[in-house]
Amino acid sequence: MNEDDGDSSGEQKLNCWEFMKCGRELGGNSSLELGVCPAGTDVRMDNVHGGMNAGRACWVIAGTLCGNAAQGTFAQKYRTCGQCDFYEYVKSEEGKDFITTMALLEMLD
Repeated sequence: MNEDDGDSSGEQKLNCWEFMKCGRELGGNSSLELGVCPAGTDVRMDNVHGGMNAGRACWVIAGTLCGNAAQGTFAQKYRTCGQCDFYEYVKSEEGKDFITTMALLEMLD
């Protein structure tokens, strides 16, 4: 990944687990019961949109939580994620610097 993939100011932006308050981040209050969310540990997306690991690209990571249920593969969850408040928040906050879902998926390969 290069510097242009994330937030060049170095400031950490709000991650999905902070926005959604799910408690599934490493050491979170729900991580023992529900497991640690893959978005919190997937380093391939680290610093994308200025987040930690996949914390600001969770919609492309399989197994993230939505509505208290683990979501499946990207193909199974993309419609739900596209309507998510956090997805819209990141898209709005990033503006012209928003990395498209297809570009993010290519980064996972």
